[in-house]
Amino acid sequence: MPVTVTDVLLTEAQIQTRVQELAEQISSDYADTKDLILVGVLKGAVMFLSDLSRRLSIPRSIEFIAVSSYATGSVASASVRMLMDIRRDIAGCDILLVEDIADSGRTLKYLTELFATRQPHSVRTCVLTRKPDRLKVELSIDYLGFDIPDRWVVGYGLDYAEQLRALPYIGAIEPPDA
Repeated sequence: MPVTVTDVLLTEAQIQTRVQELAEQISSDYADTKDLILVGVLKGAVMFLSDLSRRLSIPRSIEFIAVSSYATGSVASASVRMLMDIRRDIAGCDILLVEDIADSGRTLKYLTELFATRQPHSVRTCVLTRKPDRLKVELSIDYLGFDIPDRWVVGYGLDYAEQLRALPYIGAIEPPDA
């Protein structure tokens, strides 16, 4: 049974405007930074990270990590598992974790704590979307795109069963296994 978008929550124009605003703020905040590393959480953050990075006016490098926090379908797991780590030493560097969504908050909390143990100069977070009603952990987000309702969302990197990531907007669906 194909899954279709029922509502557009964030248009392409809204997303691109907010990405530009975030890039300007990050560029200002990190203006004196010598070694900023954007760490994108695969796969969902790829589009957001790409657009954000292109709009930054400061030097930066990019790394990727892969984690798993979803057991199957739309049911979230309480544990986070590292699937792929970055490949460089981050001691003394400024780290900006870039994530597509903070749903329960467990993944971002896990990553923030993990990267803090590696002696970076700083660890901050940049999240495109947050579902405040679903957060299960105390979570501080340094740069936030949008708060969104507690619905299953797809597009602009967000997926359902690896589908609908490439949409240029963020829309809501009703997953068949919900």
